[in-house]
Amino acid sequence: MTDQLEPMPDDWQRALAIVAHPDDLEYGCASAVAVWTDAGRHVSYLLVTRGEAGIDTLEPAKAGPVREREQRASAAVAGVTDVEFLDHTDGVIEYGLRLREELAAAIRRHRPELVITLNYEDTWGGSYWNTPDHRAVGRAVMDAVGDAGNRWIFPDTEAEPWNGVRWIAVAGSDTPTHAVDVTDGLERGVRSLLEHRAYIEALTDEAPEAYARTLIEGFAQQQAERFGGRPAVTFRLFGR
Repeated sequence: MTDQLEPMPDDWQRALAIVAHPDDLEYGCASAVAVWTDAGRHVSYLLVTRGEAGIDTLEPAKAGPVREREQRASAAVAGVTDVEFLDHTDGVIEYGLRLREELAAAIRRHRPELVITLNYEDTWGGSYWNTPDHRAVGRAVMDAVGDAGNRWIFPDTEAEPWNGVRWIAVAGSDTPTHAVDVTDGLERGVRSLLEHRAYIEALTDEAPEAYARTLIEGFAQQQAERFGGRPAVTFRLFGR
């Protein structure tokens, strides 16, 4: 018997997704975001970098603007219009007080009930080494949620403390606990990833449309066995 995943909570209205790079949210999570925005929930994106080191054939000064445009178009497909960038240098994000303060300030400003981030463990599936940026940002998000609610930590941010985050959801975790039925969001999840066309074309010789569909539909179907046979995006959920 395969352990079944619990449905994600749905008694919330505002979420903030914080990740390192353009495309981090599109490798699966965007299908869930599309479902949430269809239900009238507000989701905002915060990108710590502009992904300028992500295209080997395009120098960072040119790649950054391209990837920002692709990210904004990608977010719009999933129903997200609120997209911010922090301008840390791609590939060399450092976990530390500066990053924690910036993320705490964003959480205080957006006042979400749900915060979403990406797998920050050392590996993907125990086999592939995770990037330093993913590890640094994910760990900083976990800590910044607590920082945001404490008026004595980073007291000089513009917004007032916010202790209203009820959950942190980690996408791409090797040990998920919850899932979202993405039957109605799967097609937009595919199209959301496809908006990162310049990135995909530099990454693979496969046709971008085939690449995006195979990945997004494949990921969702892999989890169906653990979620009542329904295509799913999974999260490891931490309550507060």
